[in-house]
Amino acid sequence: MLASVFSRRLPLPRCSVSVFRRAFATPTSQDIRDDDKKPRKSTTPLRRSASASLPIRSNPTPTRSSIQPVYTLATAERYLLSRMRTHPQLPPHAQKFHESWWIPRWGKKGQEGEIFVFANGSFVCWGLEEDEVHRFAREVIQRVPGIEVSPLKVHETEELEFVVDPIETTRLQGDLIILGKTSPSDEVVPPVKYTSTLPAETMLARYAFAQALSRSTALSALEVSLDDYLSSMALLPHSLAQTGKPGMGRTALVKKLGELMKFRQGLNLNRENFSDVPDFYWTEPKLEWYFNSLSDALDVKIRTDSVNDKITYAVEAQSVLRQLLTETSTHSMELVIIALIAVEVVIALIRDGPELWEIFTGSSAHATESELHGKPA
Repeated sequence: MLASVFSRRLPLPRCSVSVFRRAFATPTSQDIRDDDKKPRKSTTPLRRSASASLPIRSNPTPTRSSIQPVYTLATAERYLLSRMRTHPQLPPHAQKFHESWWIPRWGKKGQEGEIFVFANGSFVCWGLEEDEVHRFAREVIQRVPGIEVSPLKVHETEELEFVVDPIETTRLQGDLIILGKTSPSDEVVPPVKYTSTLPAETMLARYAFAQALSRSTALSALEVSLDDYLSSMALLPHSLAQTGKPGMGRTALVKKLGELMKFRQGLNLNRENFSDVPDFYWTEPKLEWYFNSLSDALDVKIRTDSVNDKITYAVEAQSVLRQLLTETSTHSMELVIIALIAVEVVIALIRDGPELWEIFTGSSAHATESELHGKPA
């Protein structure tokens, strides 16, 4: 896992669940040595612009809070949020909030944070340490019957940081989210008693940033699954080049094609896709700006286009293989038809051969005799 340079927290014990973390900060030398052993993900503008947050990080003020984590964890391809109500012990004041479930307070006493759970299979935690994030997954998400659709074998995580400063303007600066002043239209009063430890006036801003971050994490999970899928198909071209055969049956190939269609559906066609700006922001330009600023910093659109290109290439490659299988099948059918015709001919000769021979030889002898009798003396 990558460790943040700017984090003052002590390393936490490893959790039992496997995760893949994407953290946005400049790595230490130890991180570089550890990272050499892991697959690398492409550098995003958020990492490249991390230096822009240094003025905020290195110049604390009396009005500014300490730097706190924003931690995202994806555990499934999709959540059925309607099932949240069935939890036997739902956290106090948890409620539906736009396209998410909002848990205003979670964690150990004195270290509480808030959580947004989204339908794309991920949830975003503001102000919580990693162990509390995984405890929420165990004690809340995994105890809701049927909420997880296609659970991930390896959980995907991303981590940012934020500060609260009421005299600053709410924005994303480098790799740091600043929660400060907002326009009056962005302020919100929840329908129940507000119990979050974070300011109520920045709740919609936190929701917008959280939705963008959750979308990036869900996309990361899809990227990992697609890479695993493409690795499983990597030997097909080599098999075709060496043996002239795909090395995979027609049924197996159709199943693989179905998996590709499932990837594309999840990427573009589901309500919670990665291409469209959520409808909620159409009438909220400032919130849309928050959402787009973090989405752009995380390269969501570029990564979505890249995944689509990979899927398109894989579909074209499999279409060629399927055509080859169809031609092979057609050729085999032609050979079977020829063989059946040959068998029919052999059977006919065995069954009717003597009669045909007699007819043929009898006609020839009769013709010869007629010729002899018809000859003049």
